[in-house]
Amino acid sequence: MFDSNIAIIGAGVVGLAIAAKLSEDYTDVFVIERNKSFGQETSSRNSEVIHAGIYYPKNSLKAKLCVEGKYLLYNFCKEYEVPYNNCGKLIVATSTEEVMLLEELKKKAFHNGVKDLRLLNEGEIKELEPNIDCYGALFSPSTGVIDSHFFMKQLETNAINQGVQFSYGAELIEVNKIENGYEILLKDSDGKDFSFKTKKVVNAAGLESDKVSGMVGMDNESLKLSFCKGNYFRVNPPKNKLLNRLVYPVPNPNMEGIGIHVTIDMGGGVKLGPDVEWMPDNIYDYSVNKLQQKAFYESAKKFLPFLELNDLVPEMAGIRPKIQKQGEAIQDFYVQEELKKGFPGFVNLIGIESPGLTSSLAIGEYVNNILL
Repeated sequence: MFDSNIAIIGAGVVGLAIAAKLSEDYTDVFVIERNKSFGQETSSRNSEVIHAGIYYPKNSLKAKLCVEGKYLLYNFCKEYEVPYNNCGKLIVATSTEEVMLLEELKKKAFHNGVKDLRLLNEGEIKELEPNIDCYGALFSPSTGVIDSHFFMKQLETNAINQGVQFSYGAELIEVNKIENGYEILLKDSDGKDFSFKTKKVVNAAGLESDKVSGMVGMDNESLKLSFCKGNYFRVNPPKNKLLNRLVYPVPNPNMEGIGIHVTIDMGGGVKLGPDVEWMPDNIYDYSVNKLQQKAFYESAKKFLPFLELNDLVPEMAGIRPKIQKQGEAIQDFYVQEELKKGFPGFVNLIGIESPGLTSSLAIGEYVNNILL
C-alpha cells in the first residue's frame, strides 16, 4: 500500500508550481518543506523579475522554459489578480565596445524565440529613461516584475484546493527505493520521526537538491551544487523616483551573473543587485556586508549619473544553487526522470536558479509531461 501517489520535496516557487500542476491530474500529492512556510529561501530572495529569455544558450531548457513560462506567468497574473508590472527593461552599453555586444544579444534572443527586442539610440533611450547615461541600449518590452509572495500564495491555494497536502517544518531524513516506489523518512514539526510510502518523487529541494538526489543513491559529482550569493543594496528615496523600468548592464560572458542591475518592486522601491559572491563550503549566509557599498556604487554609477555613495543601504542577499562552478561556462537546468539510473518515477530538478521564477509554471508542465 502506498500513502501517496507523488511526494514533492521542496515548497519553493518551483515545487509549488509543480504541485499545482500535478494535482490537476493526480490525487494524493504530498509536499514536504523543511521551513515553516513556502518560499523561504531562493524563491523569496531575488529580483522578482519576469525575464524575457534573452541570455540563455539556444535550445537550452533555460531558454525554452523561460520563454514559455513568461507567457504563462503573465496570463496567471491576469487570471488570479497577482500584482505585476510589465515595465520593460533596458540593457545598456556603457562603452562603444559594448554597443556591438547588444547586437549579439539581440540575435541570441531571437533564436530563443524573443522577437520583440529593439536597439535604441541615445535619443530614444532618453525618451524612456531621461536620467540614465549610456551609448546605446537593447529594449525588452516583455520583461517585468511580479509580487512573488502573492504568486506563491496563489499557487499554494490552488494546490490545496486540488487536494495537495503540505507538511511544513518537516526535515527530510532518508529517501529509500522500494518495490514500485519510495519510502520517505521525515522528522516532523514536533520532532517526531514519520515515514510514508509514495509511488513517485519530485526533488525540487533547491539549495539541497543535490543532497536529496544523493540520499536515494545518485551521487553524481557533475551535479554537485555550488552556492553563489547575490547581495542587494537599496536606493534611498527620493532617487528611486528617477527610474521607471529595469536597467541592466551587458552581462558577463560566462553568465555567472548578469551584472549588478536596477530593479523596481511593486511598491516603487529601487534596488541594485545582485552581485556574484561564491560561497566556500556552501554555507548559508544571508548577511550583506556594508563594505560592498562602494563596489555597487562604482558599478551602477556608469549608467546612473545621479547616484551618490550614501544613496545606497544594504537590502538583502540570496543564494543561487548553481551546477556551474566558479569560472566555468553557464550550465543548464537539470530536470530528469532518473529511469536510466534505476530510479523510475524519481524526477530530479537540480541547478534551478534564474530564470527559475519566470520558468516555474513551464517547469510544472514539463514535469507533468515527464510523469504522464
